[in-house]
Amino acid sequence: MAHLLHVDSSIKGNDSVSRRLSARAVEVWRAAHPGGTVTYRDLGRDPLPHLDEAGGLARMVPPEQHTPAQAASWALSHRVVDEVRRADTIVLGLPLYNYGVPSSVKSWVDHLLAPGLAYDPETQTGLLDGREFLVLASRGGGYGPGTPREGWDHAEQWLPHGLAFTGLRPRFITAELTLAAVTPAMAELIPLAEASRTAAEQTIDGLWVPASLSA
Repeated sequence: MAHLLHVDSSIKGNDSVSRRLSARAVEVWRAAHPGGTVTYRDLGRDPLPHLDEAGGLARMVPPEQHTPAQAASWALSHRVVDEVRRADTIVLGLPLYNYGVPSSVKSWVDHLLAPGLAYDPETQTGLLDGREFLVLASRGGGYGPGTPREGWDHAEQWLPHGLAFTGLRPRFITAELTLAAVTPAMAELIPLAEASRTAAEQTIDGLWVPASLSA
């Protein structure tokens, strides 16, 4: 049975563009996979704890030597990796915050990078490859070629590198200029924002062919 992991990370609730895009993708996936199951993790509302001095070294210490804090941190990483391992498809809603990923996504990646669970520490081989990984991204401004802030979107640059050890290969579908409608100085960019949003939605709608159309 097909299984999807749906992860959101925006802190904007119902106002979030990335949440709406990720929800749309999950709806399209469900239509194409009748009987498929979905696991949901909301990093914006229930973030994972960041690796700290008390538990973070669990990844460098044999389990039999773990302190209670290290054992708890390692157990959480195990659950996070298991969520990915059970999924055929992963959908991540990813807003751009301060030109990078939300800190909750960085913590999620840190927990995923568990030696022996997500990658082989001896061969450096990823153990989570072979999964479809879609990133439904949103960014308030424009960061494309020729724009004043070209290259400032460090989320799209970093995430493939941050996950490289695991074997996961993210594909980005991005809606940009999302702040145009609420920022007077960006009003003239509203048509471009609407076009970007529409293009992202159309790409999402074409991701999976419903079972009824594939016969």
